[in-house]
Amino acid sequence: MAVVWAKTALTADGWVHGVRVEIGADGRIAALTPGCVAQAEDTRVSLLLPAPANAHSHAFQRAMAGLTERRGERPQDNFWTWRQLMYRFLDELTPEHVEAIAALVQMEMLEAGFGACVEFHYLHHQADGTPYDDLAEMSSRIAAAAGSTGLGLTLLPVLYQFGGCDQRPLSRGQVRFGNDINRYQRLLDGAAAALRSLGADAVLGVAPHSLRAVAQEDLRAVSAILPGSPIHIHVAEQIPEVAEVEEAWGARPVSWALDNLALNPLWCLIHATQMEPAETHRLAATGAVAGLCPITEASLGDGVFDGVRFVNAGGRMAVGSDSNIRISLAEEMRQLETSQRLRDHSRAALADADRSTGRRLFDALTLGGAQAAGRGSGCLRVEGWADLLALDMAHIDLEGLGGDTVLDAFIFAGSNEMVQDVWSAGRHLVKAGQHVKRDEIVARYQAAVRRLRAGL
Repeated sequence: MAVVWAKTALTADGWVHGVRVEIGADGRIAALTPGCVAQAEDTRVSLLLPAPANAHSHAFQRAMAGLTERRGERPQDNFWTWRQLMYRFLDELTPEHVEAIAALVQMEMLEAGFGACVEFHYLHHQADGTPYDDLAEMSSRIAAAAGSTGLGLTLLPVLYQFGGCDQRPLSRGQVRFGNDINRYQRLLDGAAAALRSLGADAVLGVAPHSLRAVAQEDLRAVSAILPGSPIHIHVAEQIPEVAEVEEAWGARPVSWALDNLALNPLWCLIHATQMEPAETHRLAATGAVAGLCPITEASLGDGVFDGVRFVNAGGRMAVGSDSNIRISLAEEMRQLETSQRLRDHSRAALADADRSTGRRLFDALTLGGAQAAGRGSGCLRVEGWADLLALDMAHIDLEGLGGDTVLDAFIFAGSNEMVQDVWSAGRHLVKAGQHVKRDEIVARYQAAVRRLRAGL
């Protein structure tokens, strides 16, 4: 039994003081007792929070950070030209590269304050599309990285069939992703075997890549493959994507999904940045999560999520780091809120009458992230996973603060340097701001990407 004592903690019942958190051998919170005095054997922290799940990641893209910011001879750069550069990059990736990059990404997520990760994993095969001898080789590498870093993992192998709504064949850059529905089910079996090497908190889910990349009949079928498991899909990220789906299928992507996919709380719709007001209200009513990656969405020019309307309609949200060009819990939350302010010429856009902006955001994203990850966490409560985040209250921007204002300062003035300790399902992985295996993980990453970056 490990014990964490916090001077102040944000629990399911709100802010409490002198909290003793007992963590069982199974990684769950066994007891949570307020009004306690610290004991000599306790791990002591000043302020304890639930650690949110990172709801969307493509780990391999981390190694591309900073390499796609030139326009060259193109009159305009956009998501689609960026995607071509991404395809060139992934042509060079081996399973060893993927494992080393994923480990760095997971380490950086923990150091940023995330307690778990949802990996939307579509890089399955060799560069020419030939499967590895082990169909789930790449999924196994993501699991191996989680075994090294200790980060709680929800693995979503991705079903990717076509290059567009017209069912054109996958391009040279996409053939590494491709599976039909039958081979995809075998891939899931292999991924499930890989996850058995991890803790009991590891989760397997499914992910049809997008409306443009999967046949309509398989979009409906894939949700039944793993009953009760998370289902994630890219939807309505880019204006040309909306136009393609509308022309081919007669409806905007979110409207088509609402009418045809029986959306429910198991679903997470990623990058729903292109929605009309009626779609926003309808999506909120389903209980599905809107998975947002504000830093990447800004980087790729996706658009601004209709967050105020969605949250006020009771919608559920989560954040992820997607391309992982910058992994920061505080900055993802800040970008989400400030994008609303810029669009609407407002302030405190996502606050409500009872909670500050930071508190309302943090509450929504911890609960929504846990739902999207299929993870029994999201708040500090008995029997929930011990996904814990301790902030350094000696930081100059937190000194003397308390209550909701701490979250406001973390989000709007803070960064990863405010993160002091992080636990994932009771595993104490970040101490004094650094992952316990930082040097080893960084060295492996540096060796892996040195040649990769030289040729892009």
